[in-house]
Amino acid sequence: MPELPEVEIVKRSLKNKVNYKKIKKIIISNRNLRFKVEKNFENILEGRSIINVSRFSKYIILTLDNYIYCLIHLGMSGTLHLINYKKNEKITNMSFYHSKILPIKHNHIKIKFSKFMIVYNDPRRFGFFKILKNEKELKNFFKRSGPEAISSNFNLKYVQNKFFNKKKNIKNFLLDQNFVSGIGNIYANEILFYCKINPFKIARNITYKEINKLVKYSKLILNLAIKYGGSSIRDFKNTKGVTGLFQNEFKVYGKENKNCSRKNCQGKISKFFISNRSTFFCNLCQK
Repeated sequence: MPELPEVEIVKRSLKNKVNYKKIKKIIISNRNLRFKVEKNFENILEGRSIINVSRFSKYIILTLDNYIYCLIHLGMSGTLHLINYKKNEKITNMSFYHSKILPIKHNHIKIKFSKFMIVYNDPRRFGFFKILKNEKELKNFFKRSGPEAISSNFNLKYVQNKFFNKKKNIKNFLLDQNFVSGIGNIYANEILFYCKINPFKIARNITYKEINKLVKYSKLILNLAIKYGGSSIRDFKNTKGVTGLFQNEFKVYGKENKNCSRKNCQGKISKFFISNRSTFFCNLCQK
């Protein structure tokens, strides 16, 4: 599943192409996504111009010229593809993994503009498109979401209050979008390694010093991943032919049984499962 950095890269690519462009036509081949695409979806979007493309957490937000919002979530396997009508480009994928070219199957939604179209492909259909009719509905949709880890609202005081007397382990806390938005499994593993925190450690036992590290490295890791273009865990190149490079910076993710990369540490990377999610950590320096 794409995490905050990957969705940010998609958002930037999408904004560069569709901002201030008019939607000519919507074609829906399959409405049965995670949430069924509403019946009047085409009528709401057709003829409208997109005046902004933004992001919150793992959601892409299209703002239309009448200030109706279209929310896009890529789910587990959803990808957006850019298809130019007059160019037969080899790389179409605007996302960060799966096929570089547009697959034949599972193309559920086509958003057509004058010179190109955006195609939503999703084999597992866990993603969705949702219309929000005004800013109030947009705010209500995210009212239970925690602050983004890269925002100033994710700070020492906030984390201390959330951890107080809580028995949930720190790894599950980081994956809880009601606590902090945008962190997924890959980056939770990396953040905890940088903090030297064992993923099984209970939140109420996290020290003041460790909370400071958690806030610091959550911001650092996610911003670095954005800078590197996301993590291309399946050799993805975006529509400009640029590969996400942050996977080259992984310290623990996918490195089971390898030596810890931390200087002077003699530990090895262990792999366990927490809530059915692969969890990688150093058996020595993460305490």
